[in-house]
Amino acid sequence: MPPSDRKPRRFPLQLDQVASPRSGGARTPIGSTPAPRVSREILRPQAPLHLAERDRQRQATPQGLGLDSAQVRLRMVQRLQADGISHPGVLQAFATVPRHLFVDTALVNQAYEDTSLPIGLGQTISKPSVVAAMIQLLCVRPGLPRSDMPGAPTNTKPLGNCLEIGTGCGYQAALLGHLARRVVSIERLRDLHLKARGNLEQLRAVLPAWPDVRLVYGDGMIGHAPAAPFDTIIAAAGGSALPQAWLDQLAPGGRLVAPTEDERGGQVLVIVDRLPDGRFQQTRAGAVLFVPLKSGTT
Repeated sequence: MPPSDRKPRRFPLQLDQVASPRSGGARTPIGSTPAPRVSREILRPQAPLHLAERDRQRQATPQGLGLDSAQVRLRMVQRLQADGISHPGVLQAFATVPRHLFVDTALVNQAYEDTSLPIGLGQTISKPSVVAAMIQLLCVRPGLPRSDMPGAPTNTKPLGNCLEIGTGCGYQAALLGHLARRVVSIERLRDLHLKARGNLEQLRAVLPAWPDVRLVYGDGMIGHAPAAPFDTIIAAAGGSALPQAWLDQLAPGGRLVAPTEDERGGQVLVIVDRLPDGRFQQTRAGAVLFVPLKSGTT
């Protein structure tokens, strides 16, 4: 093929066509085809992944703010409000308790996202939106004034004497402590019981005036008769039915919120109110997904 009919070569580039970082580019020989301009930027194949991770972290944590900043928790509270959480006491509890103190170090960047996170031994810390919805149901039980209404009297301890089944890492117990006169929290897994105790001690170092929460290592299915009756009971695990001990330890006028299995094998959130005359009234509040309720200790 005659030289005039040859197509200019593009790749690989000749040495005299490659731009020099220092000289700003080699001279183009007279009569030759001008070399294509070569970008001086070093291509980094992982850059898109890096930028995506940076953006994800910015969404979870406002730029320039540490996890111990009140603004980080306020952002989570705003999401809860958008999801329908309106009780001022519940919102204040979430704005006060630093969730990142209760999650593993490797997951701390996800502490304020609306997601459940593993805490070990096959257990999880529940999504903030689910925890907030369950606590709000306890705070608006029949007989209590609606503190979320304009001009309504403020009840700073709407949960009264509260029983928690399944302490986990202790985060929900800390939230309950903000809203209850007394909290008794039971955990059947000894390692988690000890972890929750350490987490709450760490919380008290940050918030010295934080109310005490009594942690019990034991079988949550039998409740805690020595501290009964309870005005409110909340469970973080679901079984095929509500244990009779929970119903027996619920005070008249009290409310119980717990997941239970439905007819299809899934889980639904059940609300049980004990009427002043001792009768029970049960309603449902939607599908949920919690770890199975088990008896005994380990």
